[in-house]
Amino acid sequence: MQRLVNFFLKNRALILFLVLLSISLSLTVNHNDYHKSKFFNSSSYITGSIHNFFSLIGDYFSLKKENNILLKENNRLKLLELNQTFDTTKSEKHDMYTLKPANVIKNSYSLSQNYLTLNIGKKDSIKEESGVITSNGIVGIIDKTSAKYSRVISILNTKIKINAKLKKTNHFGNIEWNGIDPNIVQLLDIQDLVKLNIGDTIVTSGFSSIFPENILVGTIKSFQLNETKDLYNINLKLFNDMTNLRHVHVVENRNIKEINKLNQTE
Repeated sequence: MQRLVNFFLKNRALILFLVLLSISLSLTVNHNDYHKSKFFNSSSYITGSIHNFFSLIGDYFSLKKENNILLKENNRLKLLELNQTFDTTKSEKHDMYTLKPANVIKNSYSLSQNYLTLNIGKKDSIKEESGVITSNGIVGIIDKTSAKYSRVISILNTKIKINAKLKKTNHFGNIEWNGIDPNIVQLLDIQDLVKLNIGDTIVTSGFSSIFPENILVGTIKSFQLNETKDLYNINLKLFNDMTNLRHVHVVENRNIKEINKLNQTE
């Protein structure tokens, strides 16, 4: 308190000048229409310039972020080329999977059964049982579509199971979610004989007709044997931040009808 008093005493002349200047400007502006108009026009111009400046800065960093997203998605396209099949009789490459970009317009992650809504639907040739991914990994599976929108069962849904494997050994199991942490999912059914390490990468197995092989899922955060001591319960740290999703890709398997029909044949 004493320092504040000393400051005012030391600068009393300057403070008095500023107070008197403010009063005189206020009186001039309030009692003169011309000066009032000039003052508010100048104020609006300065305020507008400041807002425009910060808007340009925001646009710059936003553009940089969008460019990074596009670069990552281009890498994802290159990766998916590795999962295309070959016709050995013609030595031609067949596009088994197609990708369609979409934006997430709604996303839940705090419930036991979470869903996302995308801004594309039947008019964009989006079909049910299509996978949804980002440049960082899997997001979920489309279960409903309308003309303009589609609903995605999130990987953060206790009713969904996705087949996955250890990247380095190809041992596979099922991904489930226990409904607790939106950053952590569980990998089950891995045999106790498999050697595991914290940080090991988990990817899609390719056994499903929905996701191509080697789509990223996450890394091993912790693991322990189950009650019967023959299988591991593994916690995975997801590559995707499921609480912050915007740009995604819908993955369609062109042959899914044929594969499902074959699997239904007795």
